Amino acid sequence: MTESLILASGSPFRKALLVNAGVAVEAVPAELDERAVEAPLKDSGASPEDVALVLAEAKAVEVSQRVPGRLVLGCDQTLSLGARLFHKPADMEAARRTLLALSGNTHQLNSAAVLARNGDVLWRYVGVASLTMRHLDPAFIGRHLARVGEKALQSVGAYQVEGEGIQLFERIEGDHFTIVGLPLLAVLAELRRLGAIDG
Repeated sequence: MTESLILASGSPFRKALLVNAGVAVEAVPAELDERAVEAPLKDSGASPEDVALVLAEAKAVEVSQRVPGRLVLGCDQTLSLGARLFHKPADMEAARRTLLALSGNTHQLNSAAVLARNGDVLWRYVGVASLTMRHLDPAFIGRHLARVGEKALQSVGAYQVEGEGIQLFERIEGDHFTIVGLPLLAVLAELRRLGAIDG
């Protein structure tokens, strides 16, 4: 028996990945303050992977309590450079600062996925990718951001590897789906195990 999945996100990228994979999905964005959920973790020693999992779980649980009986997928992604955690840039100046910090360094993208039903967590997973950005000239960063515009504000690292952002990198290790924010292969495997999709 297959069932339609609820995606606890308004992300068109995540929904498109699921739809393209043949998963019947409906988006119901979570109603929660992510920074408030994250605040208690700040000085707790939680890893960037833990932060992504806590946020993904909060989204999945919140939405699954509003849609009883339905299988809900919550997702979140953190970007970490050493101990520093990055968030989506609020404006183009923040995007510029993010790219300056990442320039010449290797950072991690931690993509968490959590499945829940009726407020109960059924499964959790974090996929990790490692990305090495080439040394970027500050003037180039300015020109790059002028070209990509507001798209830079849609992702935690101020880039999209599926677009012009790929030019910023010299090496990428990890699966493409994890990098764009949904560890799709692991999610599909679990949906098959649960009987939610044909397997």
